[in-house]
Amino acid sequence: MSGPMWTLRLLITKARNSQFGLIPCILFVIGLTWVLSDRGRSIWMFPSQANSSQYAHLASHCANIPPISSSEFHARQTELANTLFTLNASAYIAEPGANTQFFGNFSKTQWSLSERPLLLVISPENSGSNDGTSFKVRPRVTILTPKFETTRAKLLSVPAIDGQVHYIEWAEEADPYAVVLANLSPSPDASKPRIIFVDNGIRKFIVDGLLRSSEQLRKMSPPPMNVLSAPSDITQMRERKSKAEIKILKCANEATLLAIRDVHKKLYPGIRESQARNMMASALGAAGLKDGGCLTLFGVKNAALPHGSGTDRALASTDFALFDCTASLHGVMALAPDDLPPEHLKVWRLDGALACQVDAAARNFVEEMGYGEYFTHRLGHGVGLEVHEEPYLRGGNDDTIHIRNTFSDEPGIYIEGKVGVRLEDCFYINDNGVGEYLTEGVGGQSTEPWRP
Repeated sequence: MSGPMWTLRLLITKARNSQFGLIPCILFVIGLTWVLSDRGRSIWMFPSQANSSQYAHLASHCANIPPISSSEFHARQTELANTLFTLNASAYIAEPGANTQFFGNFSKTQWSLSERPLLLVISPENSGSNDGTSFKVRPRVTILTPKFETTRAKLLSVPAIDGQVHYIEWAEEADPYAVVLANLSPSPDASKPRIIFVDNGIRKFIVDGLLRSSEQLRKMSPPPMNVLSAPSDITQMRERKSKAEIKILKCANEATLLAIRDVHKKLYPGIRESQARNMMASALGAAGLKDGGCLTLFGVKNAALPHGSGTDRALASTDFALFDCTASLHGVMALAPDDLPPEHLKVWRLDGALACQVDAAARNFVEEMGYGEYFTHRLGHGVGLEVHEEPYLRGGNDDTIHIRNTFSDEPGIYIEGKVGVRLEDCFYINDNGVGEYLTEGVGGQSTEPWRP
């Protein structure tokens, strides 16, 4: 069975500037940074080569990290079914994406989105006694598929208890939404309106189709049916990572940091953004990470734009360089560290803190240094199956942080036309409620700006 398709995002800043010296790096004490200083002159001695063979030594780092097991998928589905039962819901419906990956082991990588919906449907059903004296919730896993695509849909490696995946076909002339609703079991409490929860990222025309078909069914056989976005009871299942997920996240972060260290040693004055970008893609691929690539920006003006576009600028010895990378292990996210001020660690070590408090801790520190107006975006976000996911570390977010939540942490100062620095790490809240860097296994945060 293939593993989960996590998304890996890496944001690194390398810096040296004769005007600013080490000041920009000292201002930010969260994240990973390098300074191309006199101490690091040896890094200029290597030519640029986008040749994966020179990074072959990275291949073994994550070779022994297994994908998510069938039993873990079964546990997720069972937890979802019990939650649906508790909420008096008939089903949870998602189309290919991060949530089908989490519950069904397939995503847009295995099944591209089109105008013909293929849907994962998980419902609670009774596996207790036939006389109704006991009720034991069991997940029923269903795939709604276009009829002419059934054979291909059955090739998806969808886990289910006892291997019982149900397939519902819809012909071209049929209404797929009416077909899927007609095959749903009643809500646990038949006296109340039926509820269907949908993936929060599902496309609008699918929701419209479900609503339209549910209205037609209501006219034929009340009670009414409500189609609602999945509540936090469901979305938080993905936010709190399992031990197996943490292992994947750790190794993805470690492998990315090791790849960056290798590329860092091979940079030299005159190398172009496109060359460095190709080197990073090769290094990430050699480390066993999939679909690796980086936004690469050289120079203070380019790096001062948080999501700027490159010009294929040649790197000068006084330039800042920003790398914003994505890749995947079994599909996961990565970054690396610096020392944190005590007030930040105090917040991070509180399981149960609010997301806005973490953002405020970093923001207050930057403001005390006199650069608050240049910290223009949120501190960070959840990481996992998607590049950006809940919970978000931003002002105004009262979401509670829990054990095994995973985050990026990326404060930045952007003085347009002068300098831009964004330092990013990934961390998680361990079972003791303590913040732990996902790169601890390869040294964690850099101890000096010129040593990633």
